[in-house]
Amino acid sequence: MRHAQSAEWQRTPRILVVDDDPSGVKLIHRLLTAAGYEDIVSTTDASHSLALARISPPDLILLDLHMPGFDGFDVLKGLKDVLAENDFTPVLVLTGDLIAETRRRALTLGATDFLTKPFDNAELVLRIHNLLQIRLLHLSLSRQKDALQHTLSRREAELDEARLEMLERLALAAELRDTETGRHMRGVGELAGSLARRMGVDAETAAMIGRAAPLHDIGKLGIPDSALLKNGLLSAQETELMRSHAIVGERLLSGGVSMVMQTAAVIARHHHERWDGTGYPDRLSGHAIPLAARIVAVADVFDALAHDRPYRKAWPEEAAIELIIEGSGTHFDPAVVEAFMSEPWVASRIPRALQCTA
Repeated sequence: MRHAQSAEWQRTPRILVVDDDPSGVKLIHRLLTAAGYEDIVSTTDASHSLALARISPPDLILLDLHMPGFDGFDVLKGLKDVLAENDFTPVLVLTGDLIAETRRRALTLGATDFLTKPFDNAELVLRIHNLLQIRLLHLSLSRQKDALQHTLSRREAELDEARLEMLERLALAAELRDTETGRHMRGVGELAGSLARRMGVDAETAAMIGRAAPLHDIGKLGIPDSALLKNGLLSAQETELMRSHAIVGERLLSGGVSMVMQTAAVIARHHHERWDGTGYPDRLSGHAIPLAARIVAVADVFDALAHDRPYRKAWPEEAAIELIIEGSGTHFDPAVVEAFMSEPWVASRIPRALQCTA
């Protein structure tokens, strides 16, 4: 019976033989070859075994215990650092040592099974076959686990995408109450992502900030039109009501499992904080304000000023840029303003007087 030809294996199982007796190694080679095992690596120098296992991870190790110098116990210790974590690679110990303490020590170090020398040839092949079946089962379960994890991750990503899309629709509903289109959401998201990249934020995180930023004003769903759309100055009570949208927004977004949702919640709460600590709702200052919120603060104010609102006309772009620059160190994080000024379309519009002081 040629065990190694089983169709269940995706490749020929690899067997590593470690024994200082050359004649013993030759015998094992002959027996394994006759049984159909083709991928056999061997060494009579135990100190080389760990390098062999690292270069070509085996499916089974046949190991002699008592060898001069670097012995089988040293091999067992070293395998823990060589083989992949949570990888089950059976080790069949071949030894003439019948002392119970020797076996206990080997088992403690990771040995799987024992065969006493001199061994029965047929029994050796059967033991190898059985251990490789266990190895095959482990590999199969690992593949199933990986496939299941991939499926779960994909479905979780799909659920996150669905949740985010729903919230984006809600944010759009809030935006449509305050502007004629949802352009502000998109504008803030695009500018926030660009500023993050210019500040050296890694591409994945920058994209996440850009995706989360459009949800910054979702809390406006909780603000009545009498305050949100009022033409003219707000009363003290109306001002407090308007400011509450930061907290309402965080509550709507909190509890999300994805980083995008968590980032969106942080942005919703803190995008009206000011660098000098005079913002709201928590009066945070400086680097205590989360970076994503500091970035969105600039993107939000600029985009809001540069476009029409129901209660006012758009500012000229140069005037909106000037306000952002003048707010560096008071309203805005100077590093974010510097990134803003490095945007080519901004640099070309910076008023000449400010260029001299920038």
